[in-house]
Formats: sequence, C-alpha cells, structure tokens
Amino acid sequence: MNLKTMLIAVFLAAVVTPVEADTIATKSFSYFAVGGKTAAELDKELDRRGPIMKSTGARHPGATRIKFGGSVTYVRHGKGCAVGEASITVSTNIILPRWKHRRSANASLALIWDTLARDIKRHEERHAEIARNHARDLERSLKALRPDRDCERMQARVDRATADAVEAHDKDQARFDTVEAKNFNARMLRLLAYRLEQAK
Repeated sequence: MNLKTMLIAVFLAAVVTPVEADTIATKSFSYFAVGGKTAAELDKELDRRGPIMKSTGARHPGATRIKFGGSVTYVRHGKGCAVGEASITVSTNIILPRWKHRRSANASLALIWDTLARDIKRHEERHAEIARNHARDLERSLKALRPDRDCERMQARVDRATADAVEAHDKDQARFDTVEAKNFNARMLRLLAYRLEQAK
C-alpha cells in the first residue's frame, strides 16, 4: 500500500558523539469480520467491509498501514556540520479479514477461503517488508551523507534524502500492487490446484 505518513523529527545538537543506531521496525495485526456462506456472498462482504484505501477511495480485502518516524542529530565536523546519529522507525499495521463462518463451511468453500486468506496475508506481509527495507535504506543513506559547511545546509540535504526515500518507497509499493493485480487470477488458480493436490 502507499505510504500514509512520513514523519522525520530533526533535532539539532551542538556537539554529540556519533552513535550507531539500528532501524526499529514494529508490526501488528488487526482484523475485520466478514460474513457470507457462499463464494459470491464472501466476495460481496470483502467489497463491503474491507479497509478503504486513501489513495483510491476503494475497499480492499486487506491493507497495511505504514508509519515512518525517527530522528537525526548533527555534530560539528571541523568548521562544518555532519549527521551525528540517524535513527529511522517504521510501524506497520496489517489489516486482514476473518470469516465468521469458516468452521461451518463445506470443504470446497473452506479451501477457497483458506487459499485466499493466505494470499491476502502474504501480500500484506510483503508490503510491510518493502517498508522495512526502505526504512533501513533511508537510515543508511542519511548516515552516509558527507558533511556540509553548516547545519542548515546539512538539514536541507537530510530533508531531500528523506523526500527521495518517500518517493522511492511509494513507487515500489505501487509497482508491487500492479504486478500482484495482474497475476491474481493465475496465482489463485495455481494455489488452489496445489492445495487440492495436497489434500488428496
């Protein structure tokens, strides 16, 4: 999913000893209930109850809410200024459907649901992974910035690097969604065939 918020808090420090920090990533899950006792009813329930994506206004069978944050400090470097510490955080909340009638479903519909639910979870987990990778990349790129003549210019470069990272993240998430949407039917048929073979 597209990046919803990118908050980088920048604190100016006069003199700080640079400290290595690791990207902090957290992940949580939330669920929404769906009813329905046929495949068609399940489809309607997902369309009716799925989370609304702000980017499109449409409902989806799952979503990943992503929030970036962090801090950057600056240190004196000779007569200039350098990044002292950069710490990026990313929290992801994966929103998944939970079918109320799964236990009472017939075997064929249960197989279809289980296959679909696993694919939705895999898809959203990948969005969270993309976000984590971009957070790590941003942290590395901020730490690698060369010093500048003053901290105001250094902060402007940090802001530019952050904006570039947000744009790259959004493009990667959109690219992933495009590829997944094109391959959805073929992927589901392949997964169903595999699960049917495993069930024999």
